[in-house]
Amino acid sequence: MAKKPSRKKSLNVLFENSFKKNWNRPALSNYNQNTLYYKDVAREIARLHLFFEACGLKQGDKVAVCGRNQVNWAISYLAAMTYGAVVVPILHEFQPANLRHLVAHSDARILFVGDIIWRGLSELDLPGVEVIVTMNDFTVVRSINPLATAAMEGLDAKMAERFPGGYAPENLNYYIDSPEELALISYTSGTSGFSKGVMIPYRALLSNVQFAHEAEPQMDCNSRMVSMLPTAHMYGMIFEFLFEMTIGAHVFFLTRLPSPKIILEAMGSVKPDTIIAVPLVIEKIYKNTLVPFISKKRIKLMLNLPVLDKMVKNKFRDNLVQAFGGKFGEVIIGGAPFNREAEAFFKRINFPFTIGYGMTECAPIITYVHWDKTKLYSCGKAAPRMKIKIDSDDPKKIPGEVLVKGENVFLGYYKNEMATKDAFVDGWFRTGDMGVIDGDGYLYLKGRCKSMILGPSGQNIYPEEIESILNNMPYVVESLVVEDDFKLVALVYPDFEQATEDGLDREQLLEKLKEGVQLANLELDQYCKIHNVEMVDQEFEKTPKRSIKRYLYQRGVDTH
Repeated sequence: MAKKPSRKKSLNVLFENSFKKNWNRPALSNYNQNTLYYKDVAREIARLHLFFEACGLKQGDKVAVCGRNQVNWAISYLAAMTYGAVVVPILHEFQPANLRHLVAHSDARILFVGDIIWRGLSELDLPGVEVIVTMNDFTVVRSINPLATAAMEGLDAKMAERFPGGYAPENLNYYIDSPEELALISYTSGTSGFSKGVMIPYRALLSNVQFAHEAEPQMDCNSRMVSMLPTAHMYGMIFEFLFEMTIGAHVFFLTRLPSPKIILEAMGSVKPDTIIAVPLVIEKIYKNTLVPFISKKRIKLMLNLPVLDKMVKNKFRDNLVQAFGGKFGEVIIGGAPFNREAEAFFKRINFPFTIGYGMTECAPIITYVHWDKTKLYSCGKAAPRMKIKIDSDDPKKIPGEVLVKGENVFLGYYKNEMATKDAFVDGWFRTGDMGVIDGDGYLYLKGRCKSMILGPSGQNIYPEEIESILNNMPYVVESLVVEDDFKLVALVYPDFEQATEDGLDREQLLEKLKEGVQLANLELDQYCKIHNVEMVDQEFEKTPKRSIKRYLYQRGVDTH
């Protein structure tokens, strides 16, 4: 006889209890637009549950959700999960042909899609999908199920029939999930290859939500959160959306690609209690706003005088805190390596930030410490319910692959047994990242195994560390270090706009970049010095979490 699921270990029960408790509180807003309360969200979820019933959707069936961050994306997601379906959140930045492949690969029966995405998909055959719904207004736009369109159009009448006294908190009765049960399939968009369907169980989602409760205990039903990361990506999904729904917080979706200007405007208006960010956003704010000021001779002098140094640092810190709304407990940065110069500066002024480390396969958190316990250039210690070890003869000194084990680890890759088998060794998940760990358990990442370059005498070269130096050079927006015929080449996407303002033509700009690289080489060991610089005319293609897709830029090595 199957064991009955426990309500105490159910993520969906957390949602149910939160919705009941916070019925009359604001839940979801499109920034500067409409706001839905928890009672409104609950009613919309109930309507979609009735729609699922009419479509014959069963527990365990797949429901894909693809669109920009917005209120109806969240409702579509929550409706599928609390019904007992397996959610397939797909990043809207995939090309239409790739979206078609992922939807088909996931075996999704129903697809919720944003209007703009649908324009690119409408002419494509989507095998296996029975019903397509535009999430902007929940209209059925394509269906091979004759009941679907009528069911969606008749939901008002069906709601009145099912709940004659009106929909109330006592009507909530969400699907009770089990720890090892498949909750969602998340398709990666990695830096070193093509998408794989990561099978995330409920225990991993619950463990990450519990981690958020433990890491940010000040967050409660009065808290506010700005959602600026893709909610289809695990980092934004857990910490800017799901966790908040379990505590009754108010989430504001930016709904469009967030520039630093838009982000700071939203932070100042919403005044969030915690800020979740990727390095690129913080680095842009540092480089565009702070560096020009720090570079002034008068400020440099003041930073070298003991009394004035403290005053200037406090001023920087206070202004930065106010720029981010002034109310937050800490800024949690994750998703990619953080620029070392920016990190050192923020640490120097005692800005409340911390760097975490995670992966889609761990839903996502692996390491973290609170901002007042951080160590420079470390990404923290193993998160609760997680273990870390380094595959190295001397884990404190010699980098090795980071191996992890614990509640957050995924089940495997969907319909890919070989990739699943390769991802584990003796029960430990192989992250593909290289690192060392100190005596206190703090992890220091060095780079991706696949991006590591072997030096002329067998030295390990981590291009991310070199790029961190190059990215601080004048006229450099971003860089990528690759190996070409056993030599290191820096591919640089320059700041063409700044160069034009300074009266530099293309050749002069290249010379400036080469001068900068010569200075950078003075900081680098002999075996990892840059041999040549090449300009690229467009920014590097990136994953949705803004990591460069390195595999697109690798070069062959002459072995003759």
